[in-house]
Amino acid sequence: MADRGTVVITGASAGVGRATARAYARRGWNVALLARGAEGLEAARAEIERDGAAALALPVDVADPDAVFRAAGQVVAAFGAIDVWINAAMVTVLGEVAEITPEEFRRVTEVTYLGSVHGTLAALQHMRPRNRGTIVQVGSALAYRAIPLQAAYCAAKFAMRGFTDSLRSELIHAGSGVRLTMVQLPAVNTPQFDWARNHMPRRPRPVAPVFAPEAVAEHILRAAREAPRELWVGGPAVQAILGNMVAPGLLDRMLAVAAG
Repeated sequence: MADRGTVVITGASAGVGRATARAYARRGWNVALLARGAEGLEAARAEIERDGAAALALPVDVADPDAVFRAAGQVVAAFGAIDVWINAAMVTVLGEVAEITPEEFRRVTEVTYLGSVHGTLAALQHMRPRNRGTIVQVGSALAYRAIPLQAAYCAAKFAMRGFTDSLRSELIHAGSGVRLTMVQLPAVNTPQFDWARNHMPRRPRPVAPVFAPEAVAEHILRAAREAPRELWVGGPAVQAILGNMVAPGLLDRMLAVAAG
């Protein structure tokens, strides 16, 4: 990855996406911000410009593939190329499976999983002709170890990992210079629990320890720079992933108790 270039970040109006955008801006990159919320998007753009970087704010629902493809074209028209594309957009819904509606399952899938597919396809359209570029999927330990009360989100992250593994093999087969990596995150202090639709009687909280988005952003930049197959961030993520490989049944029972 070049020292400077152009990065596209979905879900850039808040949380991990916004922190990652600022981390790139501080390094002098051109930053294209994609998100649905106009207010948060404009606030993020203003931050990027205060950091001295060029910013392009594009209101986009990543569930709409045509909108994502148009946004990619706008980025290339503005900055000349896309060097890094980071899929960080997500939504979730909290509650028992029996309480979650089909429409809620569909929306989480469209944004959290299909949004990453649409972003990846848009990035490939512009990266393949140049035979260069890096795509970063912002995943989660929950892409390996599902937890109760977040079935829709866990399923979407599992799907993202399956899609990424399949595409990676295709790129290797083609001898492509486009790089693909996935970052598996721990619990992060973001507004997602304030925004999420909640079917539970109490306000949910991420499972401690909770990491700051600014610290997580640095790991995402590292993944984009080095392009490991996967990057597991933080001890809790490593423990959850390895624990599920060794003793998934035990974790099933432990999580069943914790969900009570």
